[in-house]
Amino acid sequence: MEIYLSGRSFELNEVVVAAKSTSKERKADLKLFKNQFLGSGYNGQNCVIMNEADITFKYSASRDTLKAFASKPILIVNNSLGYKINYFLNKFEYCWKSKTFLYEGSAFFSEDMAAGLTQKNFFEKRRKSAYLGSRSHFFSSLWTNSLKNNGFSIKNPTGENMNYEEIVSIGAGFKKHLSYKGSLIIYYLSKYPTGYIELIKNQVFFDGNGYFDGSGVIISGQMAQQRIGDLLPFDFRLK
Repeated sequence: MEIYLSGRSFELNEVVVAAKSTSKERKADLKLFKNQFLGSGYNGQNCVIMNEADITFKYSASRDTLKAFASKPILIVNNSLGYKINYFLNKFEYCWKSKTFLYEGSAFFSEDMAAGLTQKNFFEKRRKSAYLGSRSHFFSSLWTNSLKNNGFSIKNPTGENMNYEEIVSIGAGFKKHLSYKGSLIIYYLSKYPTGYIELIKNQVFFDGNGYFDGSGVIISGQMAQQRIGDLLPFDFRLK
């Protein structure tokens, strides 16, 4: 087992004498944060952050980028998927000019054990819907070389179909990496693209659970629209 650790710095909260206008600004910042972080879809809108007071916001000097910090894990109750999530936020930035954002962190899940049979069936349907066509579904299918069987296909920008051997390299210990120079277009049960992948590293590690090194790729399109509200544990499996 290889374990990689990276340092994390914490910014101390500033002591500010707040006026009512500051309170309004925080309310607006919190609303934007929840829409971008949790998602504006059904699953995201059915999430509740239990410790909003532990989240602080800061703007860049040019006021075009909103940053969020949380020195404690963000406690999230997902009433759509039936999970409680402890999310350790490493980074959140939203750029007003480009309307783009990025976030990094780690999530730990626990299930709602008190749910009745009807609720559990509801959760299973919502989880299945969140999983199919997701990034985790794609990378776990890529790991087993079963993209076609799972409804995926990959093309390059010129429209040529890409096969497994052209985009996956296998190293020591059967470690697999996504390895391709250029952009990849992902299709899932559609003749229209559902996602785009651009590698910013020569090789991007991924595993059979659907985990992938998010710092090595830029994913856009419908596949990138999923947020924390759609997030599932890496050990999730369809029943």
